[in-house]
Amino acid sequence: MMQRSQEVVGKAAVGGPFTLTDQDGKPFTNENLLGKFSVLYFGFTHCPDICPDELEKLAEALDTIEAEAKYQVRPVFISVDPQRDTPKAVKAYVKEFHPRLIGLTGSEEAVKACSKAYRVYFHKTGDSETDYLVDHSIIMYLIDPAGEFVTFYGKNFTARQLADSIMQHIAKW
Repeated sequence: MMQRSQEVVGKAAVGGPFTLTDQDGKPFTNENLLGKFSVLYFGFTHCPDICPDELEKLAEALDTIEAEAKYQVRPVFISVDPQRDTPKAVKAYVKEFHPRLIGLTGSEEAVKACSKAYRVYFHKTGDSETDYLVDHSIIMYLIDPAGEFVTFYGKNFTARQLADSIMQHIAKW
């Protein structure tokens, strides 16, 4: 009986060049991801439950990785609500979750381009210009020190599973 190969051929077309604005109003591009492993999470500051839960899980995983692997992964939150998520709003939001969490936002066009590059779905729900939610993909993306997509983590991963998987990728690097 023949065995199937578990080798993956090719690379997922996820990621690419982007230019956004960080929580301090400074430009942040995909080149800022170079040099260490990064985890990207797309969400919005007015999210009532999913985003806070996922960012708390990410923060717990980051602390576990730092304690056990002695490695600081770069955490990045990317807003999918550029209308309300100014750099100031993003700065206040990210500091609630982890001291090293970088918050990014940008123009509607810049956010759409970055989201498209990472295959992130988002859609504003509701008719109000100010009181609305944003439906979006609930995925964290692991990026290697060369700036390349490694893998993704869905909502079903626990903080421990997330930390263990990231540490395995760090060890392989």
